[in-house]
Amino acid sequence: MKQVSLIVVLIAVGMFTELTAQSKKVLADKIVGQVGDKIILRSDITNAIADAKRQSQGQENAIIPTECQVLEGFLIRKALLLQANKDSLTVSEDEIEGELDNRIRQTIQQYGSKDVLEEIAGKSIYQLKDDFREPFKEQKLAEQMRRKIDDGIKITPTEVKAYYTKIPKDSLPFYESEVEISQLVIHPKANKDVEEYVSKQLYDYKKQAEALGPKKFEQLAKNYSEDPAVKENAGQYTLNRNDKFWDPAFLSGAFRLKEGQISNVIKSKFGLHIIYMISRSGDEAVVRHILRIPPVTDDEIKEAKEKLDTLRRDIQIGKMSFAEAVSKYSDDEGSKFSAGAFTGRDGSTFISLDMLDKDMIQPISTMKPGEISQPQIYNEERKGRVVRIIYYKSKKEPHRENLKEDYNRVAQRALEDKKQSTLEKWFKEHIPNYYVLIDKEFSNCAGLEDWRKAAERAAQKRTN
Repeated sequence: MKQVSLIVVLIAVGMFTELTAQSKKVLADKIVGQVGDKIILRSDITNAIADAKRQSQGQENAIIPTECQVLEGFLIRKALLLQANKDSLTVSEDEIEGELDNRIRQTIQQYGSKDVLEEIAGKSIYQLKDDFREPFKEQKLAEQMRRKIDDGIKITPTEVKAYYTKIPKDSLPFYESEVEISQLVIHPKANKDVEEYVSKQLYDYKKQAEALGPKKFEQLAKNYSEDPAVKENAGQYTLNRNDKFWDPAFLSGAFRLKEGQISNVIKSKFGLHIIYMISRSGDEAVVRHILRIPPVTDDEIKEAKEKLDTLRRDIQIGKMSFAEAVSKYSDDEGSKFSAGAFTGRDGSTFISLDMLDKDMIQPISTMKPGEISQPQIYNEERKGRVVRIIYYKSKKEPHRENLKEDYNRVAQRALEDKKQSTLEKWFKEHIPNYYVLIDKEFSNCAGLEDWRKAAERAAQKRTN
C-alpha cells in the first residue's frame, strides 16, 4: 500500500487520451482484478501504461508505472468508489459533462481537428463522450472519497520538527540561491489611429477571404496572424460556448456567426481579430481566426513609464504597499492576485534565478533585497511591449534544507506524509471488508499483499 497517492495519480492520466487503443477491440481481454462488483480488465492495464508512455515522451526522468502499480491503482480507485457509493457521495451530471467537454476540446486541439480525432478514434465525438462518461464519474467519486478521508488533517509545528528530524542529514535537499520577486505590469494601450489602421488591414483580409474562400483565410492567418500558436494550428480552435477559458468578446463574436461566415473586427484583451466559422454544432464550434496586435508607440510607452514612476515613489514613501499597488494597477492577470509574486511549482514564493525571464536577470543583478527597480520595457509574447517595475523582496543564499529557512516546504511534505499514512491506514482497515479478486498473472506483485490476503479470504468464502 506504499505510495498510494502516486499510484492514484498515475492511473488518472490513463483515462481519456489513449483514443486509438480504446477504439480497437482487444481480442483476448479478461478480468484481472475485482473489488466488490467493480471489475478491472487486462486492457485497462495495457491502455493506462501506453497512455503514460505517450504523455511522457520528451520528458526527463518521467515515471512510467509498472503493471503491478497500475493494477494497484485501479484496485484503490474501485475501493474508493464503492465507499463513495456507500457514503452516498454524488457528482452532478453538469460537472461530468463539463469535464468531458474540456477533455474533448483539449484532445481535438492535440489532433488538429474534430474530423481527425473521430477518424483516429473510429467513433463520433458523442460516442466518445458516452464511452468515457462512466469512467469520469468513477474518477470524480473516488477523488471525493479520498478528500473525505484526509479532510481536516492538520500538521503542528511539533509534528513538522519530528518529521524533519527523521530525515538523514545527507538526504536533505540542497537549494541553490533563491529569490522572492514581485512585479507590477502595465500594458500600454495603442492609440486610436494605430488601432484603426490595423482594423482596416483586417477588413482587407476579410474581403480577400470572402472573395477567394476558406483556403485564402487559412493562408492569410499563416502569413499575418500574431497568435503564437498559428504555426501549429493555422489559427484554428475548437470552442465551447460555456468554456470560461476564452475571452468573452472573442467567444461572443464567434457564436454570432453562421457556418462559412467571417466576423467583423472584434476587439479582445489580446488585440483585434477576425473569425471564420468553419463548423458549428450546438454549443460546440470550430473556428479559425487572425489576430493582429496594434503596436504601441513611444508616446504610450512613455506614459506608462511615468505612471509607474509615480507608483514607485508612492510605495517608497509608504503611501501604499507594493501589494496594494499591484492589486489596483497591474494589468498582469497571472500575478495580480498573488501581490505580483512569482511562485514555484510547490506554491513557494522563493524561486531559483533560472525561473525568471531573461529580461529580469539583468536588473536583479544590480539590485539589493528590498529595492524596487526603475520602470523596465520588455516584450511579452501576446502583448508586445509592456512596462513593469520589479520588487526584489528577499534572497536566500545556497543552503542545505533547514527549518529556519524552509519551514513551509518541510511542513507541506510533512502534511502530505501524514495524509498518505492516513490513507494507507484507512485501506488496511477497509480492504478486509471487500470482495477482492486478483488474477494469478499478478501473483508476484510485491505491493499487493493486503489485497491478495483479501482475495484469499474471498476465495475461501466461496469454497466454504
